[in-house]
Amino acid sequence: MLWTANQILRKFSTSSHYYQNKLKLAIIGQSVFGQEVYSNLRKQGHKVVGVFTVPDKDGKADPLATAAEKDGTPVFKFPRWRVKGKPIPEVVEAYKAVGAELNVMPFCSQFIPMNVIDHPKHGSIIYHPSILPLHRGASAINWTLIEGDKKAGFTVFWADDGLDTGPILLQKECAVEPNDTVDTLYNRFLFPEGIKSMVNMAQPAEVIHNWIRGHDKVPGAWTVINGQPVTLYGSSMLTGSVPAGQPLEVEGASQPGVVAKNGLVLYGTDGKALVVKNLQFEDGKMIPASKYFSSGESSSVDLTDDEKKMADEIRNIWKGILSNVAAIEDTTDFFKSGAASMDVVRLVEEVKQKCAGVQLQNEDVYMATTFQDFIQMFVRKLRGEDQEEELVIDYVKANNMTLKMPYQCFINGAFEDAENGKTYDTINPTDGSVICKVSYASVGDVDRAVAAAKEAFDNGPWGKMNPRDRGSLLFKLADLMEEHQEELATIESIDSGAVYTLALKTHVGMSIQTFRYFAGWCDKIQGKTIPINQARPNRNLTFTKKEPLGVCAIVIPWNYPLMMLAWKSAACLAAGNTLVLKPAQVTPLTALKFAELSVKAGIPKGVINILPGSGGMVGQRLSDHPDIRKLGFTGSTPIGKQIMKSCAVSNLKKVSLELGGKSPLIIFSDCDMDKAVRMGMSSVFFNKGENCIAAGRLFVEESIHDEYISRVVEEIKKMKIGDPLDRSTDHGPQNHKAHMDKLLEYCEIGVKEGATLVYGGKQVDRPGFFMEPTVFTDVEDHMFIAKEESFGPVMVVSKFKDGDVDGVLYRANDTEYGLASGVFTRDINKAMYVSERLEAGTVFVNTYNKTDVASPFGGFKQSGFGKDLGELTFILRL
Repeated sequence: MLWTANQILRKFSTSSHYYQNKLKLAIIGQSVFGQEVYSNLRKQGHKVVGVFTVPDKDGKADPLATAAEKDGTPVFKFPRWRVKGKPIPEVVEAYKAVGAELNVMPFCSQFIPMNVIDHPKHGSIIYHPSILPLHRGASAINWTLIEGDKKAGFTVFWADDGLDTGPILLQKECAVEPNDTVDTLYNRFLFPEGIKSMVNMAQPAEVIHNWIRGHDKVPGAWTVINGQPVTLYGSSMLTGSVPAGQPLEVEGASQPGVVAKNGLVLYGTDGKALVVKNLQFEDGKMIPASKYFSSGESSSVDLTDDEKKMADEIRNIWKGILSNVAAIEDTTDFFKSGAASMDVVRLVEEVKQKCAGVQLQNEDVYMATTFQDFIQMFVRKLRGEDQEEELVIDYVKANNMTLKMPYQCFINGAFEDAENGKTYDTINPTDGSVICKVSYASVGDVDRAVAAAKEAFDNGPWGKMNPRDRGSLLFKLADLMEEHQEELATIESIDSGAVYTLALKTHVGMSIQTFRYFAGWCDKIQGKTIPINQARPNRNLTFTKKEPLGVCAIVIPWNYPLMMLAWKSAACLAAGNTLVLKPAQVTPLTALKFAELSVKAGIPKGVINILPGSGGMVGQRLSDHPDIRKLGFTGSTPIGKQIMKSCAVSNLKKVSLELGGKSPLIIFSDCDMDKAVRMGMSSVFFNKGENCIAAGRLFVEESIHDEYISRVVEEIKKMKIGDPLDRSTDHGPQNHKAHMDKLLEYCEIGVKEGATLVYGGKQVDRPGFFMEPTVFTDVEDHMFIAKEESFGPVMVVSKFKDGDVDGVLYRANDTEYGLASGVFTRDINKAMYVSERLEAGTVFVNTYNKTDVASPFGGFKQSGFGKDLGELTFILRL
């Protein structure tokens, strides 16, 4: 019934966006039920400004209080709200100070004053275990049975003076069976603390999946396997082929399950499948589902003297928790000795505090329930010998080629489906066919990825690692990229349309160089010692230390998918940060392949997270997320402005932006004509024109203009347009259909405004998204194509009068962009004069498109700020 809270609150939150119109809530209640309501409301994006619950009992906090305190939510534990029927002023004032807009009361045993009930502008809503108006009061569910009712139910209503008589908002009912008890009603319908719900396996797979995930952790969904009740945790829909494994009979299932390397595969009646990650048995022990047939086979390790001391410390921790047990023996079982879920949290936290800061998870306790098993697990973690499970990847084949391409979200070192199970098609621009379905990440996936990155930074080995060791891992990653360079280039080619030879040399080749370059920087990030006036006589010393920021977000474009990933992430990782990266929605595949290689290189889990999906959802949430400390973005100027605003409003996170461009290229009459033609064409048509520094406008001196255009057209006619995987192809397809359509519209505008279309301007008559290389002349300064970036194979040419250096400089700088520029001349003085006055981050002289990993790259004006590559990057990222 937890969904009712979210359904009710949608009455106040009409926006479909996660980040708009959320409420400030006060939770007044207790128990695991209250905790689940609290957690679900926070997942929905509402802000819980205060939790008001009962005081600790026997030194143990209520589950609602524990969850809230862990999240940093303000918690108030008032023994009472009223004395002799009158509100306690200091209690009421403490409540009012949190500024709640709505009170949510999921299970409240205390009498709450009406000036608290009525204080929020939306009032208070309460949960009640009956179909009102029947059976008002705390024992309503008991009276449902006592009176022999045929229906039981649940009501959400507005609170009033009686706390169970206000206007009804929502009701849900269920039939009362002849032998029902209070417990069975709760079990089947109301989901109280500690009662699990059996899975009906005779249903479609998605229904089974929803049932399991709806009961995950509390109260738990169970089924019968080999005659034994087993609780199922961590369900996800299986979108790929069913992996090989051992069959396992599951009671009531339409066909046997499969114990595979990624978990227990269960089938629904519709033939579709889901995967369950963990299993828990009646004795409390939990195992990975993939280990069902092999649990308990690991060998024991011998303890050193120091480890034995820690084992004794842990024995004392167990004794403190299990006070009813006379002595903690090796065979003592944590749960059979009476431990509960709160004791698990206490054990994990005490071990962390007292035993070298070793990070355990609650699941570790459930998977090592006896003292001897727990010690073995702890020592392996202490030594770093707790081997990660083999990375489970569902691969897809593409274009009848055996390409191993992951297609799921990569979060915390594992590939997994999006939280909501959604996928989308990624398209091959060569023929418009579907390459594969890719997970479509949700806001919840972003939150999980950021949490994993934050945990990896705060508590994982990455932050504690010696910088030189970190560099070694990045060198290893670069080596693996080189080892797989042909595979990466092929994936890049079919996903982005890049010609294979260019993909191999530039897209992949420069990515490898980037990681090697920054791997070498890891142990060379240094601070300074600064003389100060107060140094004597007290021998004061001032020094600076460069430190990583923490979790960084990276949002990259679709024109150079892998290279943009490398440019943004290599420096980020070298500095010791962790990251969450969103590849472009239309080109996610090399980023996901990179994630696979990062695991093989030994990069710890959580350090790198990859989320394919939309910019409006994933990118926006990354911009808004309070735990992200910096965001790097390459893309359009309007989106960059929105990101900058969101980053400022959310938590003033640092931002680096590489945005639009309209880079001018000035060709003087004294140039080397052969080179100017060759490099001028490259400046426009390189990577099909999908190039951030592409020469958006060529200024050609009048005396050579006609010859220059004639020679360019002559060379264009020699270009081979075709399959990018053909090694002889010069010009591949545009990245995606929407972009090609935009380019065609761009050319239509140019013609309508009076520019001369010398060549091209049309789609190539063949399958796929192929655009003819295009040349416009007679382009005047006021025209749309003179001002706006095409981001495609469109050469826009304007004349300038012979000798008018200052005039052409003025026209070249008359743009809001300033990413790159270029000049061709044999006169070194003219080259220096022009390059000093061009307002751009990079000026190419007698060349173009020459970037290097050691040279900082970035723009001026509305082309953004911040630098990729080069030593300067570290100053900006630290």
